[in-house]
Amino acid sequence: MIFTLTDTFELLALLLSMNIEYLIFTGLFFLFFYVWKRKKYWYLKIQQRYPAKKHMIRDILYSFSTIVIFGLVIIPVMWASKHGLTRIYHPIDKYGYGYYFLSLVIMVIIHDAYFYWTHRFLHWKPMYKWVHVTHHLSLNPTPFSVYAFHPVEAVVEVGIIPLIAFTIPHHGSAITIFTLYQLFINLLGHLGYEFLPKGFTTHKVFKWHNTSTHHNMHHRFIKCNFGLYFNFWDRIMSTNHPKYEEIFESVVAQREQHEAIPESVVPPVEIDLSFMESENI
Repeated sequence: MIFTLTDTFELLALLLSMNIEYLIFTGLFFLFFYVWKRKKYWYLKIQQRYPAKKHMIRDILYSFSTIVIFGLVIIPVMWASKHGLTRIYHPIDKYGYGYYFLSLVIMVIIHDAYFYWTHRFLHWKPMYKWVHVTHHLSLNPTPFSVYAFHPVEAVVEVGIIPLIAFTIPHHGSAITIFTLYQLFINLLGHLGYEFLPKGFTTHKVFKWHNTSTHHNMHHRFIKCNFGLYFNFWDRIMSTNHPKYEEIFESVVAQREQHEAIPESVVPPVEIDLSFMESENI
């Protein structure tokens, strides 16, 4: 592979767009739930503590390094696609729109399995001690925690892109949609707020999809709840936290109790700016 000046500009453009995407997604979610509407929606917060400012700054810095690593892996994949070395295809309806949407489902299913087993690998003692512990420094995660990875973990995480690109026939837009979807799910998992209804984790269908509480508990308790999109692998491998459903219901009950109180009599929430210096749990 010959890395040309054009490739250099493409890499810089990709890194810029990925940083902008990260800042827009994480920034908007953070500003809405942790600043602008904090008073209104704080009762939805899974952990009723405000994360420390120093932890958020650390997560942002690690995220920027992660994005650089992502770009260094994705650019060669883009180069390979241009030269017909991946399974990318054109035009978008080459295999029909039915397959186009099916390819998105396949990507999510493969990524779910990839994430679970690489996540278990990252919790192997040597890997956890020297690599994955970086992500777990935030016991009370925020949107900025999404890409807060050690460089080695960043390489592992972005590995799903070449895996998909070289194995699954796909249109370029499908991978773009897939990456945006995984970012959105990651944001919900690290947001620290729970929106899903009572009984979600025990419903015969919905219980197979993860919740924000599920990943929040992973950051708190570490040795459980390894899945990303679905609860399939955690259930069959018995790695769900034994009190996952109980804690989810308690979080929802707290929310429902608050929502049952007329807004006119809800005690006001005083916002003390000293929370920006508070310590994480």
